[in-house]
Amino acid sequence: MDWFEREGIKVKFKKWISATAASLLLATSLLGTTAVAHADEVQARTIAQESIYDLLVDRFFNGSGTNDFDTNTQDPSKFAGGDFTGLQDKLKFIGEMGYTIVSIGTIFSTDVYDGSMPTSYTTIEEHFGTAEEFQSVIEAYKANNMSIMVDFPLNNVSPNHEWAKDAAKQDWIATTNNGQVQWDLTNKDVQNALIETATEFASTYNIGGIRLTNIADADTAFINALIDALKGTKDSLYVIANEESDADFDASFSPVTADIYRNIFKNVDMDSSKLMEPFSSDKPTQIMIDSLQTHRFTFDSASENMFPPTRLKMALGALFMLPGIPVVQYGSEIAMNGEAKPDTHQFYNFKTDEELIDYVKNVQSLRNKSATIRNGDFEVITNENGLLVFTRTSDEEQWVIMINNTGKTQRVDFTPAQLGEGKMLNGILHQEKVRINDKDVYPVILDREMVEIYQVREDKGLNLPYMIALGLVWLLFIGFVVVIIKRGKTRRQEQDAIK
Repeated sequence: MDWFEREGIKVKFKKWISATAASLLLATSLLGTTAVAHADEVQARTIAQESIYDLLVDRFFNGSGTNDFDTNTQDPSKFAGGDFTGLQDKLKFIGEMGYTIVSIGTIFSTDVYDGSMPTSYTTIEEHFGTAEEFQSVIEAYKANNMSIMVDFPLNNVSPNHEWAKDAAKQDWIATTNNGQVQWDLTNKDVQNALIETATEFASTYNIGGIRLTNIADADTAFINALIDALKGTKDSLYVIANEESDADFDASFSPVTADIYRNIFKNVDMDSSKLMEPFSSDKPTQIMIDSLQTHRFTFDSASENMFPPTRLKMALGALFMLPGIPVVQYGSEIAMNGEAKPDTHQFYNFKTDEELIDYVKNVQSLRNKSATIRNGDFEVITNENGLLVFTRTSDEEQWVIMINNTGKTQRVDFTPAQLGEGKMLNGILHQEKVRINDKDVYPVILDREMVEIYQVREDKGLNLPYMIALGLVWLLFIGFVVVIIKRGKTRRQEQDAIK
């Protein structure tokens, strides 16, 4: 074994040890919340408790070659081969990141890989697979406590759409702009046809949600009628939109939300005064840093000469802890780049460094296990030019989240009146312990460009589970070193014998 091989093993083992330590410490830190989490899991989730992973079927994973006709992975404007089988193959990958809803875009027959030129509201795109394969994906994800959400476009369809080519439906067309057909959404026949096809789709497949898109020309009364009809197929069906609307969607959406979070987190020391604006709605709010229609957050942060993975940790750490519904675009966990589609819709590269993926897993694990983080009382302690500190509190537990999106180390002092007497703060991500000092405050100190999530616990001195976990990590490390030394000796003896 030469020097390069030995160094490669050391680097890989160092990453493994770090991940093992983080997982063990995370597990011990959550022991006190296990009972609460289990009780919460047996209850039906609400949309406020969900997190959404937004992807395109064609750009995720190619699981079957049987539907790879007319594909071209070298031309980003063409179909690349991703399919329903691929989604099923990567179920574990998505599930381990902690997402509860997988939004897969438009899956109807389409002229374009991203579903933006649908030719039908009834048939499924052949490049993606069969109806049976689609239903199999739905059931597989449901068995793993995840649901599938599908886009249903109300407008802007292909000129090859089956309705547009029907001579009897020519009065359904209002305009044809940008190579797409726009329906007359004031036409009652169009409205009834859209309601019928959408509800038929929702009734046929056991999906968890529908996202209505291209709704700008639809009046509120019609959208509400469509929502009611969709809800009539299944009470638990979520109906949301990716545009602003006064209709009765399950979650609100603001087109400026992504701009707010993008501009706050793309660099350090940014004005964060608008951070709370997305939470002005009475409904749960979709919060995000980009979308499949915008440039990538990685592009924005790189344009600021910042390191995208660090910027993504800051942004996602905030999104998963704030009281909204995180909507994360596929590839964010590998810092996917791009200014405009199709460059923003790259084929997913699974052979990348997993540090950011592990970060998402750890933060979402906390969110999914703690009902307090998802639904607890939310109080902002500090929000000033990148320094954000807030608490999530319930009768069962209390958390302090500190997001230091500034260029220097920051300190915030908590008092016993805020946290209680005889407490300590147990840092989950960086394992820092904070106890009351001689000035009768809990000094929370965090380095620049870091997120820490503190669990407020009774100060009982040594944390036995923590010490056991740490001891196990060191035993593993020592064992590894001993094995390497022994192998080195054996190899040298073998080489000496040959000589």
